[in-house]
Amino acid sequence: MSTSPAPASVYRTEEGLGLWEHRGKVAAVGIGHSPTFRRWDGTPENSVGGISLKALRRAIQDAGVNPADIDGLVMDPSTTTGAFWPQGKPLPWDAINAYNRTDDPLDGITGLSADWILANMLELSGIGFTMYGVGCMSNAICVAAQAIGDGRAHTCLVLKSWHNLEGRYYQGGANAGNAIPGSSAIRSLWGTPACFGTAVQFAEYCRKYGKSHDMMAPFIENSRKNGLKFPEGYWAQHRPEEITPEDYAAARWIAKPANLFDNDMPIMVSAAYLFTTAERARHLKQKPVYILNHTTSRTRPRGLTPTLDEVEEDTARTARKIYEGAGITANDLSFENMYDGFALFHQFHIEGLGYRGLKFGEALDFYQTDISISGPNPVSPSGGNIGCGRSRFWMHTDCIQQIQQRAGERQVTGVKPEVAVSGGPMPVGGNYMVWSATPD
Repeated sequence: MSTSPAPASVYRTEEGLGLWEHRGKVAAVGIGHSPTFRRWDGTPENSVGGISLKALRRAIQDAGVNPADIDGLVMDPSTTTGAFWPQGKPLPWDAINAYNRTDDPLDGITGLSADWILANMLELSGIGFTMYGVGCMSNAICVAAQAIGDGRAHTCLVLKSWHNLEGRYYQGGANAGNAIPGSSAIRSLWGTPACFGTAVQFAEYCRKYGKSHDMMAPFIENSRKNGLKFPEGYWAQHRPEEITPEDYAAARWIAKPANLFDNDMPIMVSAAYLFTTAERARHLKQKPVYILNHTTSRTRPRGLTPTLDEVEEDTARTARKIYEGAGITANDLSFENMYDGFALFHQFHIEGLGYRGLKFGEALDFYQTDISISGPNPVSPSGGNIGCGRSRFWMHTDCIQQIQQRAGERQVTGVKPEVAVSGGPMPVGGNYMVWSATPD
């Protein structure tokens, strides 16, 4: 089966589109997570393909669906942003040959195709629709929601997986060469770390609004506390360590003013969701969580790195699209779960949303108040990437679980979880989803 990236027509990128035409007609009904690991241990079962099969089967079981009744698969074929198989290193044939192979021997090891999944999940005998949402789960869930709404599938698995190999992140692939073509050389070959752009924006934010890096400490502390209540997360499984304000203040700089704890940790992990029509969802095992809208930012900055003004303009524009398509306002949000892979841009997301009435420049003061899961203003109850490790999907899982009232120790108690928003990754350029306890 030939699988292509989703076309531009799938994404809702413009203002003025009105309510999403499929508002409340698509629902999330199943969740599956693999175990997490810091790095691949070389075993077939813990390869990115192996953990993906675990996550997919757990999502199917969680929803209580017959695998043969599933007719759609949406996934991201990329499984890393910076960990590549070293040139010249022998291929791991034991792990490769443990599964049904495709033409690419590293399929299931450092990448993942729909063909590989279907070749190794023969129980998915009814798949007639496949598509790629490239980049992260935030992209893939938008593609899947639109596909179900448009009638291209009625029961669809959505998958995002990550691999992490030994060695330093971002040192392989094109970065291992002596030259890099185009403008990417400025960021890659010349050595600025991935968080550099966000650090520049945050420095300007602090200058403009009279804030300081130390004011981020409550957000970091809260994120890790929430993450330690997320049993599927890396820190909860392997390193149950809290971050104190003193830890945060003492951490080494990566790109000042971004320090070690402002950056997420690459890990190996996979997650899958099962989406279906609202009608089918009523008869399944879990409480349906309805999708009210999805939207996308495709804004291109004028330079290599968006300015603070561009970030604020785009997050405000994204919020207007979120609310317009869902038919809600900021006052309807029970909590927020926007992306945080670089902690220093989380406030850009929530200020753009106007979460709890926030205006630009006010989020760091807001962080000094009660932003816990037991208070009236929960911020990132998932713990996000900071609290759980790099995946870009903890926030989506958390929104679904919170609304289903099965988030366990992480369950928000200061508010009734009825409407939530999640998405990312970057404030300029990302995909976003609105979740609801009801289809209305």
